[in-house]
Amino acid sequence: MLEVLQPTAEPGWVLTHDGYSVLTESGVESRFALGNGFLGMRAARSTGRGPTWASWLGYIRWASWPRCYVAGLFDMPNTEPPVPALVPVADWSRVRLILDGEPLVAREGELLHGVRRLDMRRGVLLSEWTHRTPAQVTATGHELRLLSLADRSVGLQLQRIALDRDGIEVRLEASFGLAGLGMEPVRLEDDLGAWRTEGTGKVVAMAGAASLHLGGTSVAPERPFPLRWIWRWRSTAGQVAEFARLVAVSRADRSEEDPVPRAEAAIERSTSVGWRAILEAHETAWKAHWAESGIVIDGDDDLQRALRFAVYHLTSAANPNDDRVSVGARGLTGDAYFGHVFWDTEIYLLPFYTAVWPKAARALLMYRFHTLPGARAKAELCGYRGALYPWESADTGAETTPDSVLGPDGKPIEILTGKMEHHISADVAYAVWQYWRATGDDDFFRDAGAEILLETARFWASRAVAEADGLRHIRHVIGPDEYHEDVDDNAFTNVMARWNIARAVEAVDLLRERWPDRAASLRDKLGLNDNELDDWRDAVARIVTGLDPATGLYEQFAGFHALKQLNVADYADHALPIDVVIGREQTQGSQVIKQADVVALIALLPEVFPEQMAEINFRHYEPRCAHGSSLSAAMHARVAARLRDADITLRYMRETASLDLDPDPNSAGGIRIAGLGGLWQAAILGIAGVNLAGETLELDPRLPPQWRALSFKVWWRGRSVGVSVAGDAVEATLIEGDAMDITVAGLTRNLKLRSPLRIDLSSEAFRGVTDVDA
Repeated sequence: MLEVLQPTAEPGWVLTHDGYSVLTESGVESRFALGNGFLGMRAARSTGRGPTWASWLGYIRWASWPRCYVAGLFDMPNTEPPVPALVPVADWSRVRLILDGEPLVAREGELLHGVRRLDMRRGVLLSEWTHRTPAQVTATGHELRLLSLADRSVGLQLQRIALDRDGIEVRLEASFGLAGLGMEPVRLEDDLGAWRTEGTGKVVAMAGAASLHLGGTSVAPERPFPLRWIWRWRSTAGQVAEFARLVAVSRADRSEEDPVPRAEAAIERSTSVGWRAILEAHETAWKAHWAESGIVIDGDDDLQRALRFAVYHLTSAANPNDDRVSVGARGLTGDAYFGHVFWDTEIYLLPFYTAVWPKAARALLMYRFHTLPGARAKAELCGYRGALYPWESADTGAETTPDSVLGPDGKPIEILTGKMEHHISADVAYAVWQYWRATGDDDFFRDAGAEILLETARFWASRAVAEADGLRHIRHVIGPDEYHEDVDDNAFTNVMARWNIARAVEAVDLLRERWPDRAASLRDKLGLNDNELDDWRDAVARIVTGLDPATGLYEQFAGFHALKQLNVADYADHALPIDVVIGREQTQGSQVIKQADVVALIALLPEVFPEQMAEINFRHYEPRCAHGSSLSAAMHARVAARLRDADITLRYMRETASLDLDPDPNSAGGIRIAGLGGLWQAAILGIAGVNLAGETLELDPRLPPQWRALSFKVWWRGRSVGVSVAGDAVEATLIEGDAMDITVAGLTRNLKLRSPLRIDLSSEAFRGVTDVDA
């Protein structure tokens, strides 16, 4: 067992945290969390942490916040206001070590050595510790934990424990901590438990198997309660106890379904092959994912590590086999935002999945298709037609944003995002179109994507009201800049809405041309007629955009430029967000922006910002942004990369990376996965200039001077393409799929299977284009 507990030796793959501090512990547990898109587990210490239970004493801080999650397992907790939340399941990793009747607890005695390592290459959490008890007994432990990427229902825990004394009465307890908290137990057996959520009626089943070898000899456990194993022995100094535990989990979304047989089958196949086979299959699956999604930078070790960290968590968050769930704002790494899904998924995460893991992207978009009924219901409730997606979504597609929350003074504060942040519908439509253009997945477009486009376009056409000035306005909204609420004609919202409607009109023509039967059935289903399509075309022509044609500048919303100018740089050294420092009233009355708004529009719709317009708008809005959201800096980095401003690009990339990688990150509630997706975008869509939505695969790379080389892979319409950029030289290789055209810096050439194409960007008119022998 000892050999598998060693981390990857190659530099840049392992994150390490030494020691323990109550100030950083919850952040470490988020950063080093494990996941496979179905299961998630925070990196809490399994041995010596003591019990954890829910407490109302808000002035006492938990030293640790162990959590295990199952994607899609939502229920309505007893909170005010009531909102659905992701339900934590039994913590199956906890181990109690009792020496001569005294439990080993980290706060007692002396922790001589304690290290946790996240081995990103292997997808495992490694721990080692040495603890001297008050009785002067020294215990040493090593641990490995994983959630299998090869079999998503399975988890594995390995431990080696040794003492430095003879004759100590040792008791080792392995249990499923807090099993069923907040859920009704429906079945409990020695190796199995099943629980039902009280409100939603979902059922989760968990099966376990555990073994202990002492000096190489198997020791039988006591089994006093379900899912609990106890071993006892008298110690011999230096003798090693090797503990192994397997867990299998399944979820049923309806109370009449029984997930138990699936959990039993998973634990049976896991125990039959043994933990070494489970570990090997898991590592093989991670190796395959890194081969597809890995990014290699020569010349910037810090951002190399940060991008690996981003890809690790992005890979850990998605499950291509379950299209009834999506990725929440903190993935499956913490309780913040209750597991709810925001626009983060479509705008910040989908580009990664579309480019390197299209099956995962498709599943995430199918979640939006399955929740269309909830979006239609919200639109109708708000007095509109079509589909208005919820600002916060759980499992049903109903709006889960609370109407109000209690402020520090006990008075209710109205929450307007669920009522007014409507750009989410255009964001979903944008992700649908980008995915289809990049993958050529006609089945998805015909059977699901087109309906999303049409129903969101119908919403926007009803939302954009014609007024006396002859234009159509979208009033009373919140754009990405949430510092300014209830504004009119937010540029991001209006331009994305117009784009959404235009793509829907295009989709109608496409359906008629390529799938006339589907076009007819969809028109009948939706009651879509030519008069409504004419209204859509009118909306595209007359929606207010906020563009001043004389200057090329978009006004962020009507009246923004009349607000007081504020030098945001004066507040850069404050630890608190700027809206807290200057107050809500002054924030709303000033040209200070929470996060990329018009700048995000430049990134998403570059065709709307030709020539100098991108430069004009970026230089205007960038100094006005206070980056009060973790989503902001990466989007600025992506746009700065397009503008060839390497200094700003790298500054914002490093700022994004620091949010979850700094020694004391404010990420106790979970990692900020949207920022990690944005970091990937800054590198691949920004610096490498990749565009997957054109008629060819497009590249327009410009490396920062500090970077000697950049290499990565993308998928484009069923082909796998490897790209390497070194200085001014670009080499593209078709690894899998039919011959295709590729456009590099505006020049199109044909790419053949295993026949690399090398382009010298510094040559005049790219006279240096050559075919390189495979």
